[in-house]
Amino acid sequence: MINLKYFFKGFASIKGVGSPAIALGASFIAIGALLKNLGFSIQESIFSTFLTYALPGSLVMAESMLIGASLINIFIAVWLVNARLYPMTVSLMPLLMHKNQPRWKYYLSCHFIAVSSWLIMKDNYENIGKENRIDFWIGIGTATWSVAIVSTVIGYVASDFLNKDILIGLAIVNPIYFICMMIGAMKTIQISLSVALGTILGPAFYFLSPEWCILFGGFTAGTIAFLFGEKNGK
Repeated sequence: MINLKYFFKGFASIKGVGSPAIALGASFIAIGALLKNLGFSIQESIFSTFLTYALPGSLVMAESMLIGASLINIFIAVWLVNARLYPMTVSLMPLLMHKNQPRWKYYLSCHFIAVSSWLIMKDNYENIGKENRIDFWIGIGTATWSVAIVSTVIGYVASDFLNKDILIGLAIVNPIYFICMMIGAMKTIQISLSVALGTILGPAFYFLSPEWCILFGGFTAGTIAFLFGEKNGK
């Protein structure tokens, strides 16, 4: 069973003006409005966030459905977009694993991997005993997931009052927040170099391939930063 003490402690950790859940909510307000404008019903919009729980994945799914893509193509597209969460999973799961906890908790908690929940857990895991971290994490995930769903509903209902510029602004709040957090975490040469090079190479690769510039820029910057760190023993 889930330890409710740590579950609710995790659930409550999203509050505060500095919480990434605020940026998450802003982005999903934009998603809710976008889905309505694309012709989705409120039930379909809620179900989308319920299952996808990722801003880029929701956008890809909506656009793919709009152009009439097959379900298998939509699945592959969303899967590829959400593959970006794999490094977060790799870095997080060793912090949560404990022999006294059942496997089903880890399978359940995989759905909650997102930038916002990952940031909250990374900031708080040292204050939680390892045996209870998975319950704390499920609490964080449930809270951020709930914020996303509620924000989708708000955006859907308020879509008539949100113009294009407001929607764009809301949609990029979460990525900007994450960039700011990464800058704040620039405490090693690898992280500092990867962030700096990614900022430069992403726009540079745009002139070569607008569709793949972010992937190429991020991969190149991360590889250079990793090799530099390995060479210098950092």
